[in-house]
Amino acid sequence: MILPIVKYGHPLLRQKGARIEKITPDIEQLIDDMMATMYDAEGVGLAAQQVGHAVQLTVIDVRGASKERPSTMEVNGQSVNPADYMPLVLINPEITPVGEPATGGEGCLSFPEIFADITRPGVVDVVAMNEEGQEIRFRAGGLLGRAVQHETDHLHGLLFIDRMTSTKKKELQPELDDIQAQTKAELSKAQSRKPAAR
Repeated sequence: MILPIVKYGHPLLRQKGARIEKITPDIEQLIDDMMATMYDAEGVGLAAQQVGHAVQLTVIDVRGASKERPSTMEVNGQSVNPADYMPLVLINPEITPVGEPATGGEGCLSFPEIFADITRPGVVDVVAMNEEGQEIRFRAGGLLGRAVQHETDHLHGLLFIDRMTSTKKKELQPELDDIQAQTKAELSKAQSRKPAAR
């Protein structure tokens, strides 16, 4: 099922996700729904907070990215083709920076039409649980490394605007204010439609 993506201004985007201790049928369903939603929105990653669930779960698939934005991946110290490992399901991911800082363009499904250059570690080591509850470890660089960091930030209530330069954020402020105002208006409309408690 394709889920609605929450936009900037929704309080859930600032909520730290709870760790997932067990892969339940509900979590399996959420993974399937998040995959469908990410592909429908033509994104390369999606975090649970973006579809209204404050848990540490993200899905990533960089195969659709353009050739100008290659990814690198190492498993057990060996270079592998990232496409062979897509789509990725990362539960409770933990990342350790291992590369020099690199600057690259980022967008976010919760910030329609907003793009900015963001500086992050160029390469990261990742430890997470997959959809079968098994531990996975890999090293990610390029677009994959950036996507893993962007989505892991979401799981901790951090947004890519928090990593923009103050100049860039100031420049984008009118658009950010618009998205936030629209989200607040939708939330208040939804609230007023709820039947009053008796």
